[in-house]
Amino acid sequence: MNSRTDEISESVKRILETIPPEVTLVAAAKTRTLEEVEAAIQAGVTHIGYNYIQEALPIIQTIGDRVTWHMIGHLQRNKAKTAVQHFDMIETVDSWRLAETLERHCANINKTVSVLVEINSGRESNKTGVLPDDVDELIHKISTLEHLHVKGLMTMGPRFGNPKDSRPYFQATRAAFERLSSLNLPRVTMQFLSMGMSNTYRIAIEEGANIVRIGTKLFGKRNNP
Repeated sequence: MNSRTDEISESVKRILETIPPEVTLVAAAKTRTLEEVEAAIQAGVTHIGYNYIQEALPIIQTIGDRVTWHMIGHLQRNKAKTAVQHFDMIETVDSWRLAETLERHCANINKTVSVLVEINSGRESNKTGVLPDDVDELIHKISTLEHLHVKGLMTMGPRFGNPKDSRPYFQATRAAFERLSSLNLPRVTMQFLSMGMSNTYRIAIEEGANIVRIGTKLFGKRNNP
């Protein structure tokens, strides 16, 4: 290994030591090279997340099913067909139109895909996600789709600033998670709460997250936005 992969290996091991065993670490691999992703896997990462389909495909095709693949970026409906073919979990379902499109493509290949519904917990106009007031209605509708299994919720929270400022966003998402857990809807299993990134994952875990999506703290700063 070279110094770069050594650094990634050490970062992975350090983070895995700081999170509880029941919390899943998703390595957010946006802009990372195949060598960097491989280094993370060798160090113990078993879940990899990508923001963009076109960037993920060559990495997924090379690495294959050695890890679980998460779609963690905004998913356009014209990319839904490719997404259901290659990803194990889609964390960013935020509309009925997207859910319907995913269902159609899943039915065509007879595949059931695990999804999380993304909540815009901060009600920020520049962020994707269903508003907290609308999440119950959306999940009720998705529960009628045969090939989508809602496994929980996802939220972004603030990317920068004081990590403690993210707490209300995570608390609101956790409250929705617990409320929806009690409804016993078909094909809805409130199993995963995906919250927190490099700057906020410790706060997210305190507030109930059992999936954290970490990029910079694993791989170092990105060369590209």
